Amino acid sequence: MQLTQLLAGVPYTLAHGTLHLEIGDLVYDSRKVTPGCVFVCLSGARVDGHSFAAQAAQNGAAAVVAQKEVDCPGATLVLTKDTRYALACMSAAWFGHPAQRLTTVGITGTKGKTTTACMIRAILQAAGIKTGMIGTLGAIWGENAEATNNTTPESYDVQRYLKKMADDGCRCVVMEASSLGLKWHRTAGFVFDYGLFTNFSPDHIGGDEHADLAEYLACKALLFKSCKLGIVNADDAHCQAVLQGHTCQVETFGFTTPAPLMGANEALVSRPGYLGARFDVHGALELAVEVAIPGMFSAYNALAAIAVCRHFAVTQQAIVQGLGHIRVKGRAEPVPVPGDYTLLIDYAHNAVSMENILSTLREYQPHRLICLFGAGGNRPRARRFEMGEICGKLADLSVITADNSRDEDVMDIIADIRVGIDKTGGQYVVEPDRREAIRYCIEHAQPGDIIVLAGKGHETYQEIKGVKHHFDEREVVADILKSLNTRKED
Repeated sequence: MQLTQLLAGVPYTLAHGTLHLEIGDLVYDSRKVTPGCVFVCLSGARVDGHSFAAQAAQNGAAAVVAQKEVDCPGATLVLTKDTRYALACMSAAWFGHPAQRLTTVGITGTKGKTTTACMIRAILQAAGIKTGMIGTLGAIWGENAEATNNTTPESYDVQRYLKKMADDGCRCVVMEASSLGLKWHRTAGFVFDYGLFTNFSPDHIGGDEHADLAEYLACKALLFKSCKLGIVNADDAHCQAVLQGHTCQVETFGFTTPAPLMGANEALVSRPGYLGARFDVHGALELAVEVAIPGMFSAYNALAAIAVCRHFAVTQQAIVQGLGHIRVKGRAEPVPVPGDYTLLIDYAHNAVSMENILSTLREYQPHRLICLFGAGGNRPRARRFEMGEICGKLADLSVITADNSRDEDVMDIIADIRVGIDKTGGQYVVEPDRREAIRYCIEHAQPGDIIVLAGKGHETYQEIKGVKHHFDEREVVADILKSLNTRKED
């Protein structure tokens, strides 16, 4: 591909060299430079790609795209105001603008992005619309799944996944558009057909993320300057702020604020092995829905999903079917068990997320609420005290065990958790082997109990002393149940 074709849509100036080059590859990682490629310098929090421009040229890069003058002897130098934006536009061109072959849905918000994305995909798939998904759970399409490093991957990878999905017959893609992904132009290079706002609350402030709450909100608002139709939660207090400066058409949904699509009569649904919610939909659609994910917030996420999917060729039956059978890996995910109790796997791995899941499950009035959890090694110790205190207050029984201990001794981590839980007087047992801790929960389960295995969620490994060991809690539960059945038969 000609360099001029790659740069179409990118504001730039030619510092030196020629634009009449045939480019063999597009690279933003200096370790992947190949002869004849164009190297795009990205400035990160810890590493500045501009420092590797000379090395890239020495290794054969035909051109370098940068935000400032760099030494790249023998290579064309192109200067642009923002290389992250340039990479997004160049990536879209490199992969043949795959978004043009797909209907694209972008979701932003502090909470609910992953679950809502899964709900939209479930509804569309139930309607026969093959749909891909990019987000926290990875890039997923058909039978394919690839792990991603960020909720919203780098723009090059976004475009690469879009092409794979379009080539594989997907007609739609649902993408989590994180505030950082929007800030760093990872979703630039195309315009979303639909942009969805779930909710807003303080998060991701400080460090390498956002300077303050205003910047965090402003970054989320960027989605509504790069989509055709914005669909927003009218009940959220920041609804109007997130639309500030929007360039799209706007629709709203909600439970309390008048909107074209309204939810009402929400209620919890509980039966052994099943926790969910139900509600009625009025306005643009009229139907009753049951959602197979616990908590009233599931009703909000489901209404958001319906607000998007009603613009597709889907029947009410597809909506009911998709939401009624929804499973989100690692998000209050039910695991089949033979007794009259409920076992869930959830990603809650800090005090805030643990408080959310335990408070939600407490609403179902279980016989006992049992929480198995640990804490990550090489992370602030304060998190462990907080997690212990929250669990001690909200769970009837805590089972303290290992998570990703990394380079630390698991017993040191458990000792820190106990500092927090001992402040509450909450009951707990300690079992440092996570597999045996799960076995303990299953063997001591009573009718009406809700057991949540917290911390791992969609992860399928345990990291210990720098090594990731395979550990999928679904497989662990199945193995334990099998061994218990074998013991009974003997």
